Amino acid sequence: MQHSDLFIAVDWGTSHLRAYLCSVSKDKLLTLIAQRDGPGVIRDKQNFEHTLIGVIAPWTSEYGVLPIYMAGQITSSIGWQETPYLACPINPENLLSAAVNFECSGNKVSALPGTKCTLQNNLFDVMRGEELQILGFLKQNPAYQRGNVLICLPGTHTKWVLLKEGKIICFKTAMTGELYDLLCHQSVLIPNDCEAGEFDWHAFEQGCELTLGSDSGNLAHGIFSVRTRQLSKELTPVQAKAYLSGVLIGSDVRAARHASEWQLVANSKVVVIGTQQLNKCFTHALNCIGVECLEFDVKTATLSGFNYLFNTKR
Repeated sequence: MQHSDLFIAVDWGTSHLRAYLCSVSKDKLLTLIAQRDGPGVIRDKQNFEHTLIGVIAPWTSEYGVLPIYMAGQITSSIGWQETPYLACPINPENLLSAAVNFECSGNKVSALPGTKCTLQNNLFDVMRGEELQILGFLKQNPAYQRGNVLICLPGTHTKWVLLKEGKIICFKTAMTGELYDLLCHQSVLIPNDCEAGEFDWHAFEQGCELTLGSDSGNLAHGIFSVRTRQLSKELTPVQAKAYLSGVLIGSDVRAARHASEWQLVANSKVVVIGTQQLNKCFTHALNCIGVECLEFDVKTATLSGFNYLFNTKR
């Protein structure tokens, strides 16, 4: 295997670092050789270079220095090497044009930029990493480069992204995942000794229905009902976590439904790009308001995006 066919893709977000050792064939097809994980940006305590070197050490020990492509919050103001935000509308194929290049222990690193937009309410919004996943999805599904497409990328900071003819027009961020984590671990809602258990879909549906069906969204009161429904013995702590997930995701979907930037009406369709569990949660909530979904795996989208950029540059 020629080392020129190898590269390391690093998806380094707020909560997780995921590094992938990839091989690319002559016909530009990617093979994932290995994956190693590490702490996210907010948990790394600024030891970013040391962390990355440690994660990829087995690969560089075997293959020597390799090109590294890096995306996510690691390239933000709270990360390692800050890169610019590219203004929307933007074609995600152009990400490499604003990459920041540097060396890390002899490895040449290309840190990808983020994107920014100003919404109709004059609020400013940003994202980093999701534009790469959108690029990867479009390369796997070229039919979606035509017309208007609404994409949901659930996660720590869920993104709702409007595409027109393959270009990112605008997007909205919801702190759905981060709120869930904070409320589970740093509030009175869920007992500290709550053990992991099987996800309760019935409790999740009840939470969704509460916020989806309210004219006002009912989020603040709905969140407190996570505690009161445990006090009344309607929910166990394990069920309460699923119920809280439903309350938050239902509120997120309700906001997207009423967004002025796009038309999310019954019989419309949303592409959901996330993990299997999050895809299922958001798809269920969207189905409740009559919206169809196409689910796509976020890891597949991420690697597809990195593969396109690697083949573009080499």
